Amino acid sequence: MFGMKKWLSLVLGVVLLLVLAACGTGKESDKDAKANKNDKIVIGFSQVTLESPFYTSLVDGAKEAAKEQDVELIVVDAQNNIEKQNTDVQSLITKGIDVLLINPVNPSAVAPALKAAKNANIPVITVDRATKEEVTSYIGRDNKAMGKIAGEKALALLGGDKAKGKIIELQGDAGGTVMKARHDGFHEAFIHAKDVTIIEGPYNDYLRAKAVSSMQDLMQANPDVDLVYAHNDDMALGAVKVLNQMGKSNVKVIGVDGLMEAVKKITDGSFQATVINDPISLGALAIETAKKVANGEKVEKITNAETGLIDDTNAKEYVDSNYKFAVVK
Repeated sequence: MFGMKKWLSLVLGVVLLLVLAACGTGKESDKDAKANKNDKIVIGFSQVTLESPFYTSLVDGAKEAAKEQDVELIVVDAQNNIEKQNTDVQSLITKGIDVLLINPVNPSAVAPALKAAKNANIPVITVDRATKEEVTSYIGRDNKAMGKIAGEKALALLGGDKAKGKIIELQGDAGGTVMKARHDGFHEAFIHAKDVTIIEGPYNDYLRAKAVSSMQDLMQANPDVDLVYAHNDDMALGAVKVLNQMGKSNVKVIGVDGLMEAVKKITDGSFQATVINDPISLGALAIETAKKVANGEKVEKITNAETGLIDDTNAKEYVDSNYKFAVVK
């Protein structure tokens, strides 16, 4: 009898062990399933603003690429507010992102966000606007070169070696690296143009509405202006609006970005030139680079995408209603 009880106890013990093992296996499977479910790379993108068509298109390019690359993309809008951007990045970190893409509101004031990412061992890629802080990679274009391309075109329109005239410059954001580069590059083209005056207008944050207001004031003080150079096409189009309202269609206008609305106006003569800065390809390149970084692959420290000039000699080649911005050919 004792032997039978002992045997039953042994059998029950084995059964219990098997049950526990089965339960343990089930829990491990659940854990593995959860891990597999979360294997998708998560990329956080802190965008400077979504008010400008350039920045919304940059995000569109990133979203489309994220689908193609099979990665998860979380986009947050800093609304041109550096405090919000720093807070947004903290939020992205808590969501468990693998890589941070950031287009800084103010490159010199974004250090808290970058430090937080570094402390969390999250690689950082700056997009469009560079920063002096150490990051894994920068994706953008050579904005100084773009400014110089615009400057050389403006110089030619005003007479080349014998250039004369007055230029109004509509600037981007105060303290911005893109603004400074496009400003410096443009002015570099006029080093020897002693008879050209450049009036540096106020900062308009790359927004058309602000540019309209600035142009109205600038034209009152400078009715004899010959050319307007804007750090982006959205502001340049704001200038065109004011010039048309004032009957100043003879004033030449040059912008940057290759916004399709501007390209179309070049074909009808109300806009003279724009420098290509296709944001969709930038967004796609940022995602491709972020995925490589997440997978431990080596990437270039700096990637400058191609650019080029669009004027009355080639504008028709770039007109395409399927795109908001011209693409480098």
